[in-house]
Amino acid sequence: MPAGGKPPAGAAATTPGTQRSRSVGQPPAGPTPDRRSSFIGDLRVVWAEHDFRRLFSTRLVSQSGDGLFTAGLGGYVFFNNTNFVNPAAGAAAFAVLYLPYSLIGPFAGVFIDRWSRRQILVWSALIRSVFVALTAGLVASGRLGVPLYVGVLLVLGVNRFFLSSLSAALPHVVAEDKLVMANSVSPTAGGIMASVAGLAGLGVHVVLHGGQGEYAVTLLVAGCCYIAAGLVSATMPRGLLGPSQEARQRHAVGIGRDLAAVAVGLTAGARYIFSRRGPASALAATGGNRIFYGILFLMSLLLWRNYFYAGESANKALTHYAVLTLIVAVGYGAAAFVTPIVTRWLTKRAWIASLLIASAVTFGALGPPFTQPTFLVLGFVLGLAGQGIAICTTTILQEEVGDDYRGRAFSFYDMFFNALFVGGAGVSAAFMPVSGKSVGLILAIAVGYALTAGGYLAFSRQRPVGS
Repeated sequence: MPAGGKPPAGAAATTPGTQRSRSVGQPPAGPTPDRRSSFIGDLRVVWAEHDFRRLFSTRLVSQSGDGLFTAGLGGYVFFNNTNFVNPAAGAAAFAVLYLPYSLIGPFAGVFIDRWSRRQILVWSALIRSVFVALTAGLVASGRLGVPLYVGVLLVLGVNRFFLSSLSAALPHVVAEDKLVMANSVSPTAGGIMASVAGLAGLGVHVVLHGGQGEYAVTLLVAGCCYIAAGLVSATMPRGLLGPSQEARQRHAVGIGRDLAAVAVGLTAGARYIFSRRGPASALAATGGNRIFYGILFLMSLLLWRNYFYAGESANKALTHYAVLTLIVAVGYGAAAFVTPIVTRWLTKRAWIASLLIASAVTFGALGPPFTQPTFLVLGFVLGLAGQGIAICTTTILQEEVGDDYRGRAFSFYDMFFNALFVGGAGVSAAFMPVSGKSVGLILAIAVGYALTAGGYLAFSRQRPVGS
């Protein structure tokens, strides 16, 4: 199903000092449950900060470009009149689109703590626009292969530095007592802008009956957004966003040592999580959902392109797939509204299990017919369950992971989150038909959800030794 290969909800709304960044195209995730209802109030408070407004505007403009880039690239790769995507090609595209966030993100901070963050925002925006222009040229020429994927990797790799720098800069533009609010507001609004821009990009293609030329233009418009974001960030003083001169001097040497320390920290974060049954079981539940999400995302692309509209234009398939994209986003939004309410009456553990069981029943009942209406319902359920589980898991990690391990734990969580999404799509590509229609696979997903629910309830019930 659409979207969903990005860092977990709430990872951007951690406690001060452990801010996380959002990824391209992420549907709006919102802050943690206890603050979600005050989003507008939080925005009003932090908007009063002059420097925050400039940093916030930089994020909104840039993430609008992210949404357009995702729409243009995804439409070209998966809904191209000149080819019908196959499972292996789809899985490869997922790896290119999502793994850079996992692999580059934790190590980006080593450089962000050495270089002027304002300069990183300016130059990464401009460099990214150049890579986008090169990618647009490949799209306009009809290329689909290694050169295109290299161009995309360059765009997304630079984008990771940009987003991480935004998060690292945030404490320099808001007062300490407003930092949690700013962490809640910024990634949520950025995700909304990315989703709206992405859907708008798809809508333009539908209206214009666009081909590869129109996809290339969409990418170029995304590049213009990146240039605009760079210009906005250039209005801030060079030293405003840190790091301080003292901090830069401390980090002047030992870059290899620091990179090695990041790798060690990721291992320590994983070891810490898996030594505690509450966080470990929640992470396992999220992992199971991410695997199934990756399989279903790939399956839905193949179904809409190669099964439901096999004999018709790619543009028509894209038109109807955009509806599915919107419904999944509605499911995400519903989870952000429902989860805080439900968890006042149920434990987070019970809500995670309920969502997994509901997914098992729904996919088992509505999946095998393979009709568009039933898959639209499945899309809503997938968005609701995925986001609801992510919200609860993030909150459990924030509550049960010590502050001295929280940053490393969330870095591992980010890598784990995306790697399993790509892994699910990659493994299923070996078994999935080109049409995407596989009754056996959809039933296996239903059984997988049920087993994940049972395993989660059994494992999370026990408490760690010595607790």
